[in-house]
Amino acid sequence: MTVVRTVAQLEALYGEPVPGSITKQVDHLTPLHQEYVHTLLLPDRRGNNRLDTLRNLIADPRIGLLFLVPGVGVTLRVNGTAELSTDEQLRHRFTIGGKAPATVIVVSTTSVYTQCPKALIRSHLWEPANHRDPSELPTVGQIMEAITAGEVDGKAYDDAHPERIRQAIY
Repeated sequence: MTVVRTVAQLEALYGEPVPGSITKQVDHLTPLHQEYVHTLLLPDRRGNNRLDTLRNLIADPRIGLLFLVPGVGVTLRVNGTAELSTDEQLRHRFTIGGKAPATVIVVSTTSVYTQCPKALIRSHLWEPANHRDPSELPTVGQIMEAITAGEVDGKAYDDAHPERIRQAIY
C-alpha cells in the first residue's frame, strides 16, 4: 500500500482546484450568505461537561462550520477562529428558561463559501425513504448496559431519556 505523506504528492494526484471553487471563497459573510447564517455567536448549552470541542478550541482556535438546511443541497462553509467568551451581557442574550450558557463561542470569519451538493446527493441525506428506522439500531441505554457490564439498566436509562432531555435541554 502506498501512503500519501506530503502536500506535493496529494497535489500530484488531484491536480489544480476547479477555478470556480476558488472564486466563490470570500473573507466575510456577504448579505446573501447571511440568509443562510444569521449569527456567528454560538452559546455553549448544557451538556455532559466533557468539553471536547471547547478544549480543542483553546488548544487550536481554528474552527470550521458547515451550515445545512434540511431539504437544500447546497451548504455554506464558514472558516475562522474562535474565542470563548464569558462576557455577562453576551451570555445573557442567550438565556433560555432562566439558564444562560457558561460561555459563548465568538467566531471571527476568515473564509466563506458555498459547497456543491454532490456529497449530499450521493448520501441521499434528505431522502426519507433512505432514513434508518431507529428500531433497527441499539438504543443508548442498551449500549450503556453493554459497556458497563450491566451496571446500568438499559431499559430504565432509555425510559428516563425524554425527561432527562427536557430537564437538561438548556
